[in-house]
Amino acid sequence: MGATFRLLFAPVVVLLVVLLAGGFCLAQSTPDKQADFAAHIQKAKQYLDEKRPDLAIPELQAAAEINPDSVETQGNLGVLLYFQGKPADAIPHLRAAVDRQPGMGKIQGLLGLAEVHLLNFADGRKDLEAAFPAIPDPKFKVEVGLELVSLYTQSGDLEQASAFITQLRKISPDDAEVLYAAYRTYAALSSESMLALSLASPDSAQMHQMLAHEEYRQGNSDGAVAQYRKAIAINPHLPGIHFELAEALSASQSDTLKKEAEQEYRTALKEDPHDEKSVLRLAEIDAQKGNTEQSFKGYSRAVELQPADADAKLGLAKTLLEMNENDKALALLESTVQLEPTNATAHYRLGTLYRKLGRTDDAKREIELYKKYKDMKEKLRALYKELQIQPSEITADEPDQK
Repeated sequence: MGATFRLLFAPVVVLLVVLLAGGFCLAQSTPDKQADFAAHIQKAKQYLDEKRPDLAIPELQAAAEINPDSVETQGNLGVLLYFQGKPADAIPHLRAAVDRQPGMGKIQGLLGLAEVHLLNFADGRKDLEAAFPAIPDPKFKVEVGLELVSLYTQSGDLEQASAFITQLRKISPDDAEVLYAAYRTYAALSSESMLALSLASPDSAQMHQMLAHEEYRQGNSDGAVAQYRKAIAINPHLPGIHFELAEALSASQSDTLKKEAEQEYRTALKEDPHDEKSVLRLAEIDAQKGNTEQSFKGYSRAVELQPADADAKLGLAKTLLEMNENDKALALLESTVQLEPTNATAHYRLGTLYRKLGRTDDAKREIELYKKYKDMKEKLRALYKELQIQPSEITADEPDQK
């Protein structure tokens, strides 16, 4: 743990120059002090323009001695000291600026990071929490947020850490640090919940359902099936349990178990007639059996229940292509790749249809995207195989070249 000096210096210099421009006057002081203050500020600005913060710091220190109430001077001095790797020296100046003018997100954020760096976690957390909402810059906001997530995790406040992870993923959804922090936080929450459930209700249906999830996550579908059956024996009406059992049965290496999946999907649908995923799976089974009319009804119902389900739209599009309803299939495929841009199968189907319709350039683009995402998914599949994990979002997007 501890703040690191990761921010780029250039944007800070720009901020300093802007602030320095407003710090030239000194209220209720002699003309000589005003002149001395202005001279030090001007020299500091000159050194910053020359990218010599080491020379600007003494000038700002002299200016702060003349007028310790100048927010700009204290703030600028604190920022420079912080980025010179002197957090202990920076803190008094950053604190003076924040106390005199609350609401400066960047300044208070740096103050919090400096305090955490010096292991003053209590004050650091307070300042980072106060700064976070007021920080406009996304990169710095993410840095402050990640530091808060680390603090919350270390103190065992996983719910608060999770809440900040949600915000950070909205700000920077592809940031590797954010995604890793999310993984660590959610894994810790999962472990904590598992322990709590095992202590509170070790013989419950939910306990066996949880164990089934863990078996399935590790690729042991038969072990998952056994745990799901134990859960159902205790409570056959447990929400979602029949669909989950059906998924595990479908993933089994045993043909006997695979055949049981269809009935479990139907049982799930009886329990919840609006279970769109069960409707979708039954439509897929009908399609595999060649029951085009039944699969069409099933896919149509799934799309009706969940219009944003890319798999349902893709399945319906495939069925429509078999029925020579190319125009309707085209609209669905175009919608599918918008909903799920990395769906290799959808790009392949769309490219094939474009070629059939004489749209050569569009077809070429879609086939290139198909190859790109197919290769990407193959690499991911190999990686997850090493980890003995097969996420459904990887296997469900298997390129279809039929």
